[in-house]
Amino acid sequence: MAESAEKAESTEKAENVQTVSFPVDTPSGRRRAEVAYRRTGAGEPLVLLHGIGHHLQGWDPVLEILAAEHEVIALDLPGFGRSPALPAGHPYDLPSTVSALRACFEALELDRPHIAGNSLGGLLALQLGQDKLARTVTALSPAGFWTEAERRWAFGVLRGMRATARRLPPERMARLAATAAGRTAMGCWVYARPARRAPESLVAETMALREATGFEATLAAGRSVLFTHEVAGLPVTIAWGDRDRLLLPRQGVRAKKVVPGARLVRLPGCGHIPMSDDPALVARVILDTAR
Repeated sequence: MAESAEKAESTEKAENVQTVSFPVDTPSGRRRAEVAYRRTGAGEPLVLLHGIGHHLQGWDPVLEILAAEHEVIALDLPGFGRSPALPAGHPYDLPSTVSALRACFEALELDRPHIAGNSLGGLLALQLGQDKLARTVTALSPAGFWTEAERRWAFGVLRGMRATARRLPPERMARLAATAAGRTAMGCWVYARPARRAPESLVAETMALREATGFEATLAAGRSVLFTHEVAGLPVTIAWGDRDRLLLPRQGVRAKKVVPGARLVRLPGCGHIPMSDDPALVARVILDTAR
């Protein structure tokens, strides 16, 4: 009965995903890009940005908590989840992706929303804040504060996860996800407690990683990315799971030095994608920043 209810809830959430199109500039002229999103709740708008290879459903564990105080807009970044790849010729580097998000915000009639992001989404949130496109920023294990060795480690893990996702047939994914040991093997690099993940959710995000059309271009563009400037004039929180195996927690201390005005928060017992490891804590960190 509980499993049927969970599946029904997942189906209902999937049906609530909409799309918005907006113009972007390419070498061959202006083209239309498209982003999938889910919009729920009421109050000041809060945009949620996921990490590389993930999808907007990664925010599901905290969505209802956040929607009790905000109008929440969870996006599939271009080339991830249900969002198609950017038009040919449009790069996936940080300035170009932020430019696309600016156009997306305009199409969604969002004027300086609160923004929370995880990993790649955290880096984008900080850049949007630096560009004065955000009211507040919460960055969960944001990319861009690594040493070269740490970047190579993270990119190697991500490439391995992508290769595994592309190699596994869907039926094999489902069999693995049906057991606690299989869920641990599938999610150990990004979750502190992967065995607690719902099997359907773990399969869905593995499929999202497998099918992400923007993965290689985003990863290639990230080779030279370092976030090196202050985000002034707005509240900023940088939060890091103390069990993050992908972007190691010491990067949070480095981030605090780069953005000295930020509040640095430790997320005990959380991995790289903390929304599932401790939804209540992550939601509280985001809401405290937005307040």
